[in-house]
Amino acid sequence: MENQERNTVPKKRVSCLGPEGSYSELAAQSLCRGEEIVLCHTFTEAVQMLLDQETDYAVLPVENSLNGGIFECLDLLEEKEIFAVREFPLPIDHRLAMLDGVQIDEIERIYSHEQAITQCAEYLSAHFPEAEFVHTSATAESLDMLDAHSAGIVGAHVVREGVVLSKENIADNKGNFTRFVLVERRGKLPASSAMVFFSAVCADRPGSLLGLLKIFLRHSLNLTRIESRPVKNAFHQYRFFIEFAGDISAEWVKKAISEAQAYCEEFKILGAYN
Repeated sequence: MENQERNTVPKKRVSCLGPEGSYSELAAQSLCRGEEIVLCHTFTEAVQMLLDQETDYAVLPVENSLNGGIFECLDLLEEKEIFAVREFPLPIDHRLAMLDGVQIDEIERIYSHEQAITQCAEYLSAHFPEAEFVHTSATAESLDMLDAHSAGIVGAHVVREGVVLSKENIADNKGNFTRFVLVERRGKLPASSAMVFFSAVCADRPGSLLGLLKIFLRHSLNLTRIESRPVKNAFHQYRFFIEFAGDISAEWVKKAISEAQAYCEEFKILGAYN
């Protein structure tokens, strides 16, 4: 028995946005099966727990198929000493949540995360044209606010006693998904990857972005994502978040990255993953 106890591998700890039932928790459970999930109040808190070595990993959403990049989390990847090592596309299935016995025509307020409310705009406009929409930090947080005149929008996986979910997905687009990444404290680059994700700031002159893109064209690397975000405190300056298909260990990938780094005013590898 003592030998068995000594050989037991302790669970890894994974921080993510809560509360219980959040999409982030579901993504963390999928990315880190069997590990200990630590629920946080904000994405920043989840990352800080990782940086303080209170957790081994953190899970962040970085892109939604309808709304694009989740800039709060992209900023954390850019600003903090963390690195994405795995990605997971999570299907998003939004359901209307009400206390048992409450009727739709009694609803005056809808609670949920801003993105969930936006993604269900057509349904909400048709069924609740005069309702007040209140944003929460996570979809599952709306469950704590339900009363006889309110509803929430949560994932289909959520189960809570006394709460009834709609039978159908109420999202405008039923093929909606969110990309989550597993991040760790910044260290050595992984041995290999299928995708590389980086951020870059180009010089403020005509054709500078084109010059950056041509570097990857010369090395026959396929760009799979490009998105811009204003640089903080720098008017007319933009940071580009770019992903391409490539093995981080391949020589031509290393050469492309080296050329891009020399070309850009700012450049940072944000992740390399399969």
